[in-house]
Amino acid sequence: MGKIVAIGGGEIGRAGYSVETIKIDKEIIRLSGKKRPKMLFLPTASKDSKAYFNDIKKHFGRRLGCKVDVLYLIKEKPSKKSIERKIFGSDIVYVGGGNTMKMIRIWKKYGVDKILKTAYEKGSPVLSGVSAGAICWFRYGNSDSKLKETGKLIRVKGLGFINILYCPHYNKEKIRKPSLKKMMKKNHGIALAFHNCAAIEIIDSNYRILSSKDRANAYKVYWKNNKFYHEKIEKKKEFMPLSYLLKR
Repeated sequence: MGKIVAIGGGEIGRAGYSVETIKIDKEIIRLSGKKRPKMLFLPTASKDSKAYFNDIKKHFGRRLGCKVDVLYLIKEKPSKKSIERKIFGSDIVYVGGGNTMKMIRIWKKYGVDKILKTAYEKGSPVLSGVSAGAICWFRYGNSDSKLKETGKLIRVKGLGFINILYCPHYNKEKIRKPSLKKMMKKNHGIALAFHNCAAIEIIDSNYRILSSKDRANAYKVYWKNNKFYHEKIEKKKEFMPLSYLLKR
């Protein structure tokens, strides 16, 4: 299977903000096995934001030495062959933040979901991203895709590579904790909740928790026998079986 790094949130040095995730970002690059990997940025969730792409080029390109390209689906409406060529020709796919629900809908329209699944099964490229770009690799996500319309966070479907619900920004947005608790009571299963500057690194059927700040943590969240569990996931250098996180 593949390699995934899903980041709960954090800045990469856009105007007015410092760089927060560099330790995690360097691990994404290391996973590629290349000194100057080809990184493909997918800004679909931010409506193909050019400003976001410029920030990615500055951070991953000039700062970290990647060869950065972009896949614009909304602006350019590329062919399937063009999409396949870009994704399979990259060493890293990095998905940006934004509206998860709209992003998945557009991906399905262009067949990006199936292409990424093939990439995951092949084990190349490294699949990574932040916020919406982290949720997408999982079965479900705790998402703000309809927050402006409803004032609530919703459960959205991801690509389902990992059978867990993913919740980003767990320490930065006060609405996340009560929303996730309520969401998991209704839907059961397991959720993983991540602070900004925390991430999960998954290689095949094993995982470990990464962080670029000491206080950035991850939690396993679930209900069992009508009791709510909120367990901090230990950060270790060695990898652990992913099956551990799937059990209540």
